[in-house]
Parts: sequence; C-alpha cells; structure tokens
Amino acid sequence: MTHTITLRADERQPCEIWTRVMGYHRPMSSFNIGKKGEFHERRYFVERRDSQAPARRAA
Repeated sequence: MTHTITLRADERQPCEIWTRVMGYHRPMSSFNIGKKGEFHERRYFVERRDSQAPARRAA
C-alpha cells in the first residue's frame, strides 16, 4: 500500500540556497542582481582521476 503526499502551493516552503563566496558561505537571497546572474552562469564539473597516468612516487 503506497501513500502519496500532495501539498498545496500555500503549504510549501521556499528552499534557501547557500553558496560559497570568497571563502565563506552566504545565502543567495542576500546577493545583488549581478551576483545572482554570475551564480546562474557557473559551470560545474566532476574531476576524475586519470586511470592511465602513472602513479606518483614520494621523493
């Protein structure tokens, strides 16, 4: 038996987004319009370890 929870628009709570800026975390709600635009233009990537590269040895 599966129950489905449905919320009306007036029951929802906005999610506050925080991001790291200049070494500390700030909520996006405190950003000016220019900083919000910069945030939305960011590109995200996943750094992968190169499995073909030889292992580094400590000197």
